[in-house]
Amino acid sequence: MLDCVRKTRAREGYAGFYKGTTTPLVGIGACVSIQFVVLEYMKRTMSQGNPNVALSNAQLCLAGGIAGVANSVVSGPVEHIRTRLQVQTGTGTGYSGPIDAISKIYRSYGIRGIYKGQMMTVLREGVGYSAYFACYEWLVQQTMESQNLTRKQIPTTQVCLYGAMSGYAMWLMMYPLDIIKSKLQTDHLDVSKRQYRSAIDCARQVFATEGVKGFFRGFGPCMLRAAPVNAVTFLGFETAMRVLS
Repeated sequence: MLDCVRKTRAREGYAGFYKGTTTPLVGIGACVSIQFVVLEYMKRTMSQGNPNVALSNAQLCLAGGIAGVANSVVSGPVEHIRTRLQVQTGTGTGYSGPIDAISKIYRSYGIRGIYKGQMMTVLREGVGYSAYFACYEWLVQQTMESQNLTRKQIPTTQVCLYGAMSGYAMWLMMYPLDIIKSKLQTDHLDVSKRQYRSAIDCARQVFATEGVKGFFRGFGPCMLRAAPVNAVTFLGFETAMRVLS
């Protein structure tokens, strides 16, 4: 990780650490909105509109998984464009930015090009967000029951802690799937020039050349990011819900 930091700084300057930022910056609002809207809808549907009904772990997993799949409609193309911009090196080649990338890919390969690797994205989001939201909601339910608190009374520190733990749960579950998704999305758009024929073929090649470690490359930086990002995400959600109610 430190070697990557040094070489990125030397070759591309500080701007190299922010390659591909525009796309997720624009899309993240839509992604998070979809996740929480669908999650809350599923929770209310399963509890038949009664907020005092504690959902089972299976129901929480199902609600989170459906929220993740719904989110993939936006997160798929957003991550595809972001990843392509991040892995390109040098100047004067590839794409000058997200709009340029989208227009060039769409002109040559249509909507299927924009949604490259979408099936793996759907699988990743379904599995990851199932663990993500189930972990958080279970922790919240346990706190409310054991400490006789309402949801609004849960301390901010605990909300942040539960968000961080949920981030860890999500990435532990879906990281190998994310590796395959990223490899598929950065593979050549032209079918005749692709390295991987399918997700299964990609998994086989990764295992053959790198072993199990190949499915966890970059895991350290990802886990370092997971705690603060998801702590703030759930803090923002809970704060918004308290203000709106």
